[in-house]
Amino acid sequence: MLVQKLRVHDLQSGAGFVDGVPVYAQNKRQQVVLTQQWAKAQPAIHFSAMHPGWVDTPAVSASMPQFHQAMGRRLRSVEQGADTAVWLAVSRAAGRTRSGLFFQDRSLAAAHLPLAWTHSSAEDVQDFMTQLETLARPLTQNLT
Repeated sequence: MLVQKLRVHDLQSGAGFVDGVPVYAQNKRQQVVLTQQWAKAQPAIHFSAMHPGWVDTPAVSASMPQFHQAMGRRLRSVEQGADTAVWLAVSRAAGRTRSGLFFQDRSLAAAHLPLAWTHSSAEDVQDFMTQLETLARPLTQNLT
């Protein structure tokens, strides 16, 4: 995620990506941008995004077999990967943080690397949100 800029013209990764690593990174970038936008739009609700770290999952072993083999037991368990998500959901300390932030290991984490050019323009963010609303409309139109 840290090296991926939001791609607003291919939200569902139908073009350009041939393996799961950049798709995961792009989806995580989308999650961070969405979390930031929800935090701005709904100030009474607390939103956070998180990264689980490198977790021993079937997705990691299938998409990065050499990495999976090299890392071996250094990969986190599923429980360790879920720890920050659970902490964000139930911790009073997490609830006192500003909404819209990105976490890893129960700590605030940078959502961008210096000089990585991963910040999105306001226009790209608005385009992203509009596309999400369009994608969601058929799923939500009969909910009222």
